[in-house]
Amino acid sequence: MSTTAINPATGHAHDQSDDHAYGHHDHPHGWRRWLYATNHKDIGSLYLWFSFFMFMSGGVMALAIRAELFQPGLQLMQPEFFNQLTTMHGLVMVFGAIMPAFVGYANWMIPLQIGAPDMAFARMNNFSFWLLPVAACLLIGSFLVPGGAVAAGWTLYAPLSTQMGPGMDLAIFAVHIMGASSIMGAINIIVTILNMRAPGMTLMKMPMFCWTWLITAYLLIAVMPVLAGAITMTLTDRHFGTSFFNAAGGGDPVMYQHIFWFFGHPEVYIMILPAFGIISQIIPAFARKQLFGYASMVYATASIAILSFMVWAHHMFTSGMPVTGQLFFMYATMLIAVPTGVKIFNWIATMWRGSMSFETPMLFAIGFIFVFTLGGFTGLILAVTPIDIQVHDTYYVVAHFHYVLVAGSLFALFAGFYYWGPKWTGYMYSEARGKFHFWASLITFNITFFPMHFLGLAGMPRRIADYPAQFTDFNMIASIGALGFGLSQVYFLFAVVLPSIRGGEKAADKPWDGAEGLEWTVPSPAPFHTFEVPPIVK
Repeated sequence: MSTTAINPATGHAHDQSDDHAYGHHDHPHGWRRWLYATNHKDIGSLYLWFSFFMFMSGGVMALAIRAELFQPGLQLMQPEFFNQLTTMHGLVMVFGAIMPAFVGYANWMIPLQIGAPDMAFARMNNFSFWLLPVAACLLIGSFLVPGGAVAAGWTLYAPLSTQMGPGMDLAIFAVHIMGASSIMGAINIIVTILNMRAPGMTLMKMPMFCWTWLITAYLLIAVMPVLAGAITMTLTDRHFGTSFFNAAGGGDPVMYQHIFWFFGHPEVYIMILPAFGIISQIIPAFARKQLFGYASMVYATASIAILSFMVWAHHMFTSGMPVTGQLFFMYATMLIAVPTGVKIFNWIATMWRGSMSFETPMLFAIGFIFVFTLGGFTGLILAVTPIDIQVHDTYYVVAHFHYVLVAGSLFALFAGFYYWGPKWTGYMYSEARGKFHFWASLITFNITFFPMHFLGLAGMPRRIADYPAQFTDFNMIASIGALGFGLSQVYFLFAVVLPSIRGGEKAADKPWDGAEGLEWTVPSPAPFHTFEVPPIVK
């Protein structure tokens, strides 16, 4: 795909550096630039910084949890506070760290990849970001209200959630606001991709990252209102005398689970599909080959999205559903492994006999495939109803979803930072430090979460602050690994991110010789205004 920017009005090639001649004001400076930001790059940066702050906050909670579990007995906290930490860690990581980080990548990269000058709704883009710090203050501030933060688990199951203190109400409002932000971001992404592609950029020429985000945005619009419904019913049960989830009033607590997981299962794909998109950009670049089976990747992504609506009750095998229901959800869940497997094999086929090099983005991409596949296998095991009934709510489940969410979503986000970061900052990161960050993260991640499979198989329940002595050794190993993993991310911030923003080796416009796409046709760092005259994709 060759790309040249040609002015459609004059037919002459157009130099992006002449843009000031078109009468554009220089972009604002200082706090106004960020508070009133409407430029997709600035808003992308705001999302990324916000998500990193929330990632560190959630990480501190995780380390407190692991410190408590270092030995049997109560070390540092009461069980009630421990439950608040496990709940808030989940909510902060899902709604505050992973999702906003992917939206930050979407804001930065989608206009650059499709040759659009900006996102479709620039002011709504600003609003959808500024809702998030408000929600974060409500959520994290709930530790300070009487009774403390919500302690019902991140799933906020009734009847616990209908009996909590005011921290629960703050969590409900925070999740509502974050959901509204997600819906606005999703509308913006859909309209941008469908209406603002450069001439010649057909849907089937779009980079995979744009495809995965287009499908993710539809998922967000479909399921965020479902979550809003579930927590609104919880709110009215708490304060307005309704009995949606109260059996004594004719309601059903299991109904909450059905509604929640009808949101919650597509949600896990909302957190992984953009990661698939990032990996699908990086592997062809460092294998110096076209992505193998591009069309099948697009169809596989769409299949995953559709199937994700048909598997929600596999989270509920122990809730007393009839055998017919168990069988349906078991087979539907196994079916979803097929399109996911298509993606894995396509990435491997892309690397096969490629002219590979192993810079940090590629290391994270390969690490992603390795560890995500492992998490996928444990997911397949959990899909088998009789096994799931045995290990339900044990640490086996904790191990499974951290393998897909940490080694999946998070490793892909790291890969994307190392890959596109030079385009954002104009400077190359330190390759040696990047590689150290990769190996430290990969090793400590496995030290933390691999032993949890054994804990779960031995029967250790999740969300408990104390445990019998036979679980001590694996818990000690996991806690030591968690400390190492946390320190690796502090290293990432101070040794990789901040130095690469401040300066260093200047990045070329196309720092990776195998990289393809419109984003590499603009200078590094990407100027404030890009593609004012749309490029023509030949």
